[in-house]
Amino acid sequence: MSLKNKNGANAFVETLELAGIDKIFTLSGNHIMPIYDAIFGSNIDLIHTRHEAAAVHMADAWARLTGKVGIALVTGGPGHANAISALYTASMSESPVILFSGHAPIGQLGKGAFQEMLQADIAAPLTKASWVCQESKNIAQDVARAIHIAKSGRPGPVHVSLPTDILEAPYPDTANKITPDSFAPEHMAINSSELEALIDQLKQAKKPLILAGPMMQSRDGRVKLKSIEDLLSIPVIGMESPRGIGDPSLGAFSEVLSQADCILLLGKKIDFTLKFAQSPSINQECVFLQIDPDQEEINRAKNAVGNRLSHILKADIPTAIQTITNLISIETEAVNSDWQHEVRNAIQFRPNAWNALPKTTNNIHPAQALKPLQEILDSHPDSILISDGGEIGQWAQACLSAPNRVINGVAGSIGSALPFAIAARVAKPDAPIISVMGDGTFGFHSAEIDTAVRYKLPFVLVVGNDARWNAEYQIQVREYGKDRTIGCELLPSHYEKVCEAFGGYGELVQDSDKVLPAAKRAAATNLPSCLNIMIEGLAAPNIKRN
Repeated sequence: MSLKNKNGANAFVETLELAGIDKIFTLSGNHIMPIYDAIFGSNIDLIHTRHEAAAVHMADAWARLTGKVGIALVTGGPGHANAISALYTASMSESPVILFSGHAPIGQLGKGAFQEMLQADIAAPLTKASWVCQESKNIAQDVARAIHIAKSGRPGPVHVSLPTDILEAPYPDTANKITPDSFAPEHMAINSSELEALIDQLKQAKKPLILAGPMMQSRDGRVKLKSIEDLLSIPVIGMESPRGIGDPSLGAFSEVLSQADCILLLGKKIDFTLKFAQSPSINQECVFLQIDPDQEEINRAKNAVGNRLSHILKADIPTAIQTITNLISIETEAVNSDWQHEVRNAIQFRPNAWNALPKTTNNIHPAQALKPLQEILDSHPDSILISDGGEIGQWAQACLSAPNRVINGVAGSIGSALPFAIAARVAKPDAPIISVMGDGTFGFHSAEIDTAVRYKLPFVLVVGNDARWNAEYQIQVREYGKDRTIGCELLPSHYEKVCEAFGGYGELVQDSDKVLPAAKRAAATNLPSCLNIMIEGLAAPNIKRN
């Protein structure tokens, strides 16, 4: 790479190009103007957003859908601070995102520089690594290092701050040269004989399970997990929901989880989503096996289950899966097939009552508001379901499925569905996109409809409107009683008109039998669209077969 006579900003852009980056999700500001100037003549497209957190959410969804590193670029100080909260969603979703933030000039630090802030310190708790670039000669190396870290081991976000004077300074000929190999993730070797012993122990169990974490919940990841299940005839379950074992998309999974006698944690953390591996959610005699890249997570598992953790391998998950695939022949005799069917039947179970609901007006049952949309998702082999948090998000995950799915993740955050939808359209220009959020959530990033209109990025946004913060309302009703609910009330606002005001398409839906026709009309406009569906504010489904 020749960067002769270039400044730091030019080096930054050209290094991203060398890494294969062609999209940056960004919001402009003083500190990053040198980078904007350097973008001219490059192969990189800027998707310019309305809020810094939205830029990070977009980079997150882009990473999950494409398998590439997602890049967010924001200005320093308050711009950086705005972006921080979205890093938590990316971190808990194990998404390789890099937040590049502008920064006060190095030469002015400690003197009261404009928007001077300890940016790296603020981002550090939510990232795998966080630092401030110190010299222009380090820029290319810092970019490569950030990408390498984000993709290695358990993927996750990285932050690098770029001081303005470093971006404007000449990039020296003596700087370390960067090659495509500089961006490659580190893979951890795995001992085949030890892996064979672990697999043998798993296959000897009567009711074994393999639990995988968020990093394997992309479309490609789920395909790989399915191949492992087919090879071993052992159920492989992906977990990425804040509802954990009560994830409605997993049906009655909790009923079979409690029966398991051996569980392989394939990059899956023992945390609140597994009820800390304690009884009665998990059998107190259940044996655990673990493959994980992080010693911290291995230690956590040891603390949680003690000597029930009988076999540990430290390895990155893609390497482990590839090694398992190489070790196990497709002709291997099937085992535990009855158990495998039992687990799959439990996960696929949904109450029959959802299919027999009467036609309703205004207070539409969430299942009636969502299930008809499956026809749209089934119309294309690469369709995308996006789901925000809260009760409506759980109904969406219970009622809908698609080859590609992006949800709020283990973080349990809300507000990401609209930015996710924008990035999804950038990643997949032709696939149907259904993005579901609640009326409270709509307020977080509604201005990003403007972003979608400006860039001509259509999708169907479904707002479940029950005129309240329903997740919090349900907690208050459950814990304190119906006469002690407070701070959950909203107006039954016309969110579809907000979408129209930004230049999109909007439609109010008040009848259960009009959901699908409205969605088809919205999709046909080829505009960012909002269906404002008046729903009954029900608690998220707690799916049980009995």
